[in-house]
Amino acid sequence: MNARIYKPARSAMQSGKGKSKEWFLEFVRETRQTADPLMGWTSGDTSTQVKLRFDSQAEAEDYAKRNGIAYSVEPEAPVRMQKKSYPDNFKFGRATNWTH
Repeated sequence: MNARIYKPARSAMQSGKGKSKEWFLEFVRETRQTADPLMGWTSGDTSTQVKLRFDSQAEAEDYAKRNGIAYSVEPEAPVRMQKKSYPDNFKFGRATNWTH
């Protein structure tokens, strides 16, 4: 059973940093999902539905080591903040003129 430890990226729908301080341990799918011949439902490994939340990367790694889970750590995505200002939309000398 392999797992990946990662810190999710910020949501594109918000500018705040809410829910971006947690680390997750998520099991990686090892086999393909197959369709059940009788009912047609997809079946597979249910461990991929497990997503554990931790306060730090070290806690997630300790959990994986304690339980004998092989894991890989994905690096954090760099935080790129763009300086934005509402009045800049209307300033004189813009590359393109502001229109409705």
